[in-house]
Amino acid sequence: MTLVAGVDGGGTHARAVIVDERGQEVARAEVPGAVASAEFPERAALYVSRAVHAAAERAGVELPLAFLWAGLAGAGAQAARSAVAGELGSAALADRVVVGTDVEAAFHDAFGEEAGILLIAGTGSIAWARDLAGVVVRVGGWGERLGDEGSGFAIGSGALRAVARAHDRRGPETALRDSLLAHLALGGPQDLDSWWEDATKRDVAALAPLVARASAEGDAVARDLLATAVSDLIAHISAVLDGSDQWPEAAPLVLWGGLISDGGPLRDALVGAVSSLPVRLESREVDPPMGAANMALAALAESPSTG
Repeated sequence: MTLVAGVDGGGTHARAVIVDERGQEVARAEVPGAVASAEFPERAALYVSRAVHAAAERAGVELPLAFLWAGLAGAGAQAARSAVAGELGSAALADRVVVGTDVEAAFHDAFGEEAGILLIAGTGSIAWARDLAGVVVRVGGWGERLGDEGSGFAIGSGALRAVARAHDRRGPETALRDSLLAHLALGGPQDLDSWWEDATKRDVAALAPLVARASAEGDAVARDLLATAVSDLIAHISAVLDGSDQWPEAAPLVLWGGLISDGGPLRDALVGAVSSLPVRLESREVDPPMGAANMALAALAESPSTG
């Protein structure tokens, strides 16, 4: 029986699924993760290896498998992708290894080879799309220094700045002051700078639910932060649509990520806002590890191993 693995990996977790040649799931596992980088490729490779080994142990199968497709955060840069692929190639996980991005894996699970737009807003943000001609259009995904507008990180960092401005009397008072300080166990706004120095991107993004709660309770500053996030995400979709003239009459759109999936704090506002765009909102569950596994099957079928 031919078995392949797909992995979705990032800074929080690495999730692996093993499927057979028909695409039927055999086993899956989740372990802590690491972002792919050219400087330390062994870190991401280690957690991918642990995830695949854990899934293989659950399935009772031996490694190497026929193919591994690993979709990893940080692998958009060719140098990082090549470095991690090199590490994985020597790990005896699979006869053949391909490293791509976690967004590619998610898109494939959402749309396969069809045209569509996937908007992701969680810790970070990105819009990834394929038009009717098969051309990929990407907007965002620049990371916290250059982009991530509309993301949990953007909302969290905006909240921190709002608290600092209120403390200086440069901005309006906000209930975010007390809620953030209590959440972070800080004595006052003067402690925010030292907290920020040690905070990870995920730490900052974890403040977004506090902003959503404050907004629901009537805080104007929090409400404006969420409205800005929705506007920024609409700009992602609009830029994708402007990036090609080869879309269906109503381009299929899938919203995914903690902020905009069903129950997410921006979901309802974003659904209302996209109604003015030439898109058709699709309700689809997104399973990036399965998307990666199906990409492995497709690659195996296109170029079978000569052993």
